[in-house]
Amino acid sequence: MTNSTAKRDFLRWCHTYWQQFSHSLSKIDALPQLTIVGTVIGLMAGCLVVGFRLFIDEALFLLLPQQVENIESFETLAPYQAFLFPVIGATILAGLFYYIPKKYNDLSMGYVLERFHNHQGNMPFKSALVQFFSAAISLISGQSVGREGPAIYLGASVASLLGRWCRLPNNSLRTLIGCGVAAAIAASFNTPIAGVIFAMEVVLMSYSIIGFIPIMMASVCGAIVARIVFGEDMLFTFSGFQMHGLWELALMVVAGFIIGIIATLYMRLQLFFMRLSHAPLPVKLLLAGVLTGTAALIAPEILGLGYDTINRLLNSHIAISALCIILATKIIVTSFSMAMGMPGGLIGPQLFIGACAGAIVGTLINGLFPDSVSNTGFYVLLGMAAMMGAVINAPLAALMAVLELTYNPSLIFPSMLIIVVACITTRQLFKCDGIFIEQLRAKGTSLDASPTQQILSNIGVASVMNTTMVQCGQFLTLATAKKALIDNPLWIIIKSQENDNNDENGKNDNRKVLLKAADLATYLATYLATHNEQTSEKNIQNQSSKTIIDAPLEEASKPSEPLIDLLEIPAQRFTLSPIHSLATLYEAKKAMEKEQTDALYVIPQVQAGSTDIVLGVITRQGINNHYQI
Repeated sequence: MTNSTAKRDFLRWCHTYWQQFSHSLSKIDALPQLTIVGTVIGLMAGCLVVGFRLFIDEALFLLLPQQVENIESFETLAPYQAFLFPVIGATILAGLFYYIPKKYNDLSMGYVLERFHNHQGNMPFKSALVQFFSAAISLISGQSVGREGPAIYLGASVASLLGRWCRLPNNSLRTLIGCGVAAAIAASFNTPIAGVIFAMEVVLMSYSIIGFIPIMMASVCGAIVARIVFGEDMLFTFSGFQMHGLWELALMVVAGFIIGIIATLYMRLQLFFMRLSHAPLPVKLLLAGVLTGTAALIAPEILGLGYDTINRLLNSHIAISALCIILATKIIVTSFSMAMGMPGGLIGPQLFIGACAGAIVGTLINGLFPDSVSNTGFYVLLGMAAMMGAVINAPLAALMAVLELTYNPSLIFPSMLIIVVACITTRQLFKCDGIFIEQLRAKGTSLDASPTQQILSNIGVASVMNTTMVQCGQFLTLATAKKALIDNPLWIIIKSQENDNNDENGKNDNRKVLLKAADLATYLATYLATHNEQTSEKNIQNQSSKTIIDAPLEEASKPSEPLIDLLEIPAQRFTLSPIHSLATLYEAKKAMEKEQTDALYVIPQVQAGSTDIVLGVITRQGINNHYQI
């Protein structure tokens, strides 16, 4: 065997194995396969997010005066520098987005959710590139945004791109995008459990064992990559905090209500700014940069992530008047910046705002009940949890994030209470469903996340399609009809003669017709019974009046074998349209609604432009039966 032959055989084996592996991912119970791919995505997303963080840290190290404990020391800048940093950064971004096509302008978390639920998680590669560099410029220049949003965007993009490059079924992409999101959060925050919960609670909007295990594995991989590079140090440092007594829970209910109001104000203000401005994106970015620079003259703490300020709130006292100024400035600047489309995330600013709100509430409570309530730093942590849970409408993810960031189990009980109160306040009292959903509504977009969609999107058509079928033309002889039924197919796919011609627009009609094989069998049985009866009667008549006829003449007088028209025999028929093999059952259901048909035929995804190869058949009844089961 020559080397070229061996290489060809090996490549053929690899192709066959990968097709089998990809087909197995279309099943709802493909847990081992999803875990393997999820591990790869977790490592890739972790490396990308770590690279993103290193890129920002190295730039800040070169540009800012450094302190031992904090690389992000915007507060040490001179006033004119604090003004120029965000303005120059916004100017660079404005110039960048002037040349970038508008379809790549939306870099928000809402865009990730919209692509996930409405477009099968299809994330453009160029959008990921724009997100990486534009968000890095935004964070390096001290804009009032976070880094977790871009990290989530990048993690989702890694999963989407890998899935499309490897031609994985769309149903598996849902779980794999969750893997990318979880790994990104774990690598950005060093919070693997919160990454898992966030992916399930905010992105997938559902919980399942099939989803949990691959996402957990990916999150662990993301956290491992981050800890190899950055170590295991906690993001926030503080001395031990704990609640003094159960009576203090009443005060925490009040604190939760106050933070719920602040969260609602933050969301409503951002939505107001979104509706207010319809200027081009470069202009909006310049306005956001100027506002941020101006606000930094009053409160330089608002620049950048602000995690150094949170650590100050946890470990030292800041006057309540200064806290109020910082809080109000941060809310206004962050709301305006995000509404104007500034690249960056929301989670970091939420933690900052929650910490400031918690510090204000804690200072007031300690003033009213000195030496009998928890330390102000305890309320800072509770404020962070409540604000994050209320704004993104993810109470469990917020709880786990704060617990992992602090490693303080005494926070569990009071954090649960204050998060519940804050979430109820925003959702029930003020009717806010979370900032991501509200952002999409403001843009005129809604998420298709119904229970039916959730279930059917987790199953690929390749795992449900019926392959017991036979293809044939519209007209069959008696012999070919019998031959078509010899292997007991369930369906017969008919390509009529009309479909061989081009339509009036010059395009080939891809539609086919579906017929139950049982209907053809019934017709043949009826036809043969009737034909045999007529033949017997004719033979009896010929015996009574028999004449001598030469054999060649008798053979010549035999009628030609009749043709069976499959489009005319009594039967139920379905007009078929094609769907590719990587689609989900939900995509098949939507395609049936669009084409107004009750059945589809499945073609290979790599030949989506051709309909010659038919892999199987899927019907509306089959989808309904699967959903009911």
